[in-house]
Amino acid sequence: MQQRWPDRIWIVRHGESAGNVARDAAHAAGHTHIDIAERDVDVPLSPLGERQAAAVGRWFSEKPASERPDVVLTSPYRRAEATARLIRDGGGVADPLLDYVADERLREKEFGVLDRLTREGITQIHPEQAELRQLLGKFYHRPPGGESWCDVILRLRSALDTVSLHYGGRRVLVVGHQVVVLCLRYLIEGMTEDEILQIDREGDVANCAVTEYAFDPHRGSSGKLVLQRYNFVAPLTRAGAPVTAEPDATGAAR
Repeated sequence: MQQRWPDRIWIVRHGESAGNVARDAAHAAGHTHIDIAERDVDVPLSPLGERQAAAVGRWFSEKPASERPDVVLTSPYRRAEATARLIRDGGGVADPLLDYVADERLREKEFGVLDRLTREGITQIHPEQAELRQLLGKFYHRPPGGESWCDVILRLRSALDTVSLHYGGRRVLVVGHQVVVLCLRYLIEGMTEDEILQIDREGDVANCAVTEYAFDPHRGSSGKLVLQRYNFVAPLTRAGAPVTAEPDATGAAR
């Protein structure tokens, strides 16, 4: 039987972005809005985020070429594409000419009317949404014009189908966002709502942290992906790049 899954999948959250920095400033000042000029899709990496991405590239580059990613899939958001490019340019992929594939299904969760609001801003401007989110929980709450975690999971199911269809036996790097990392864990490991939300409560996914799966042909009837590491930040600490774990700029409603 042909192997359905890649030999390895690495899922990396993008490096720290300018939006992360702006969000911290807004919370510290008690503001209702996060001061970002660009669309969320256009928010760039911060200088620290660039260092973090380069550090992950160097970590991958220390592996033999036969153990580095030979497929790179990324969210089309600028901060994710820049992270993928810096990993590649740092020698982190099997072929230095390898291009990455931008897949809109890996994009950030859409926040709708809650976009660019801090927690204080949501409470003041959309108190009914704050109440609904408290009632339904983040897994099911969908703000007007936005997405719930279930909506993100629905599009990621399709993305994983593409991975299994086209990249069996390959080594795949996925660069995305915090919610994408968590929802892919939910799907790959067959979790429940309670299980994935407990992981979320334990702490944010760090910028440029690595989550890694290896294919085990002896698991189940046709093999399965097995978690090797989660929220792994050693590549950053080894390179002296500070570890950051802020939600994205719109993360108040994450």
